[in-house]
Amino acid sequence: MPHATASWLVDNTALSFEQIAEFCGLHILEIQAIADDTAATKLTGRDPVRAHELTLEEIEKGQADPDYRLHMTKGPEQIRRTKGPRYTPVSKRQDKPDGISWIIRNHPEITDGAISNLIGTTRTTIAAIRDRSHWNIANITPKDPVTLGLTTQRELDAAVAKAAKAAGLEAPVDTRLEGDREALIAELRGQREQAARDAEAMGEDGVVAPTVFEPTAENLFKR
Repeated sequence: MPHATASWLVDNTALSFEQIAEFCGLHILEIQAIADDTAATKLTGRDPVRAHELTLEEIEKGQADPDYRLHMTKGPEQIRRTKGPRYTPVSKRQDKPDGISWIIRNHPEITDGAISNLIGTTRTTIAAIRDRSHWNIANITPKDPVTLGLTTQRELDAAVAKAAKAAGLEAPVDTRLEGDREALIAELRGQREQAARDAEAMGEDGVVAPTVFEPTAENLFKR
């Protein structure tokens, strides 16, 4: 809460605007606006001393020397969410309806609760998109939520597999590497057959019997 901290420092200390701006990570013009009460929003000051981010000794050093740079005692406590929908950056929130629509169309077996956990949305929004009563339904285009950056491919695959198992359906099989897999199997089979032919051609003394080549155009060309 840098702006609230800056407001408290402006009202309760003799620190320079430069010192406050650097400590709070703000522009000096923002500090000037706070001091002149011309900021867009009236802020309630936040005491960094009570928050254990700054000591009175550190403030006194700053007030005595305008060139002194304040040092934070510790960073602010991070609030960690343990339950509820995941956090989605503001820049991606407008893509949520498209991702939800894609899941509903391609994986109708996934429950609203699972979609809520994947995308970070509410069941009300999901239901509105399902029954096409969403206020912006005309502009919603189904798009892969992984491509949109709303979830990961691993999380999506896990949700699909879990939903398919619960519904008694066969989980989809990834066939993107099927051609390569078949080629590898054919190559291994050919190597095994060649090894068997070599073993048959091996004499009792362990020497491979010479192979008689027919004088074909291909053999002559290779030689």
